[in-house]
Amino acid sequence: MNKLQKWGLALASGLAAGIAWPFTGSQVWLIFIAFVPLLYVQDLQMTLKKQGKKAGVFGYAYTTFFVWNVVSTWWVWNASAFGAVMAILFNALFMTALFMLYHHTRKRLGDIPAFFGLIMYWIAWEQFHMGWDLTWPWLTLGNIFASVPDWVQWYEFTGSHGGTVWIWVINLLGLQALRKCLIFRTVKASTKPLALIAAALILPFVASFIVKSNYEPGGTKAEVVIVQPNIDPYKKFADYSSLEQVQRIADLGRKKITPQTNYLVAPETAIPKSFKEKDFTFTEEYGVLKELQDEFPNLNILIGASTVEVYGSQKPASATARYNERNDIYYDFYNTAVHISAQGEIDFYHKSKLVPGVELLPFPSIFSHFQEFAFDLGGTTGSLGRQAERSVFEFENGKIAPVICYESVYGEYVGDYLNNGAEAVFIITNDGWWGNTPGYRQHNEYARLRAIEHRKEVARSANAGISGFINALGEKSQQTPYWETAVISGTIRLNNKTTFYTRHGDYLARTSFGFAGLLLLLVIVRRKQQKTASKRN
Repeated sequence: MNKLQKWGLALASGLAAGIAWPFTGSQVWLIFIAFVPLLYVQDLQMTLKKQGKKAGVFGYAYTTFFVWNVVSTWWVWNASAFGAVMAILFNALFMTALFMLYHHTRKRLGDIPAFFGLIMYWIAWEQFHMGWDLTWPWLTLGNIFASVPDWVQWYEFTGSHGGTVWIWVINLLGLQALRKCLIFRTVKASTKPLALIAAALILPFVASFIVKSNYEPGGTKAEVVIVQPNIDPYKKFADYSSLEQVQRIADLGRKKITPQTNYLVAPETAIPKSFKEKDFTFTEEYGVLKELQDEFPNLNILIGASTVEVYGSQKPASATARYNERNDIYYDFYNTAVHISAQGEIDFYHKSKLVPGVELLPFPSIFSHFQEFAFDLGGTTGSLGRQAERSVFEFENGKIAPVICYESVYGEYVGDYLNNGAEAVFIITNDGWWGNTPGYRQHNEYARLRAIEHRKEVARSANAGISGFINALGEKSQQTPYWETAVISGTIRLNNKTTFYTRHGDYLARTSFGFAGLLLLLVIVRRKQQKTASKRN
């Protein structure tokens, strides 16, 4: 096979993975064969290497992962051209590094350790990628099944990393089947790997069917009204007054709120004008919401806001605190969920999984002097403040998790709310930054995985769409159109049961760190042994 054909295979892998991604092409099944061409190119390069010929792998791998990232996440460009370029270039580079680890493991240790190693390296990286300041887990492989929840009801045991394992196992078995077919020039030679592929495909579907069939909904019911105010995110912080926007939300809510309504849910930064949390009850925006509660005494309200904390002239411990030289004060901005209970109690939760480059300058302890250069996509520039614990808001029917936007992409992170007692998930978001692209639709789909993993019902309020309800099986209802003003009402169930995944989190990924480290150690030892043996010869 010549180089042009190999480049074609690498490109085909990237296109297949991209087209398979939800609402890019939505041909999800393609992911089960997407990486076989790239794996086969690596196999061919291994053969050339054994023959003493020059045989690189990096360029082919980077082509695959670059194309995959472009096809599936190009829409980030609509919010930030620089952010899109950096996300795509570096995410593709990270993925390529993982593939190179697989390549070197196969060279030093052979096929089986390398196949096992690729899976371990990949899910270990996915877990690491969820925790550091450059976090971008959008393309966690297991996320791809968000649009087909009936395939992965077993995520309540494994989380999305289980889907990553499933995908790589089938692709690696596909490589084995292809190799045998090409070597022996007959499909019959591939009977064993094809049988294994069939088993690896069918068994998870059977498990999913059994899990879903045995699920019984339960818990306390609550009536929820969701508002989608549909205010242009690029104008809401400047062109519309904060009071006007909150009044719009209250007026929309009145169309659906009844005396039995338990909750009104409004989107992220629905109160765009920053205020000190201790002074919230003195704001005009609070007055509008309090008036609504006076009309409906049973009503609890969850609404997004921009808030500020002022520390004074002494520099605080917070790494994200900014300094105002004119007033000689330090302060922090927060992306906040505000909870106003029917009894008048007010609680705040600060978004703590922040978007790199938008809400967070990576590694603030190192680059704190440059945080004012972070992108302005939320009304304030620079890194936002965070909090250590996941807050849970309580009302007369139960407890809810106030998940803000980007946080809903993180399975174990959402589980922290539930381990703190939450019985349902309320997601508030502002997805309009990306325009009418696959981005906001993918984000909505990922919420279905959180529902399955934790068996919790979801109410989702998005500024410009998609808003709606998701039950504990990941089934959607009352999905609102994009870029339309809307208000919907529905009933959700709150339950205090926890799944295996809720209790144990990303245990698959954490376990993989040990195996990945051991394999890398063996690769290094074997490489040194081979060098020593080569010098002796």
